[in-house]
Amino acid sequence: MAIARTLAPQPKLVLADEPTGNLDEATADTVFALLCELVSETGAGLILVTHSERLAGRMRRRLHLRAGQLT
Repeated sequence: MAIARTLAPQPKLVLADEPTGNLDEATADTVFALLCELVSETGAGLILVTHSERLAGRMRRRLHLRAGQLT
């Protein structure tokens, strides 16, 4: 996260493609909390792609891609 903050100190949008895909649950929770903190501190938007229903359930808004259609 420190590298990301150095490279983009004031991002308007954070794109996260499977940021927790290969992590255990505890580490995934930590990474998710760091992303939420970054977004909260900067006022940026967050687009997060995940296969985890558990993680998706923690998002304020969700879109699902099924058979090539966003629902």
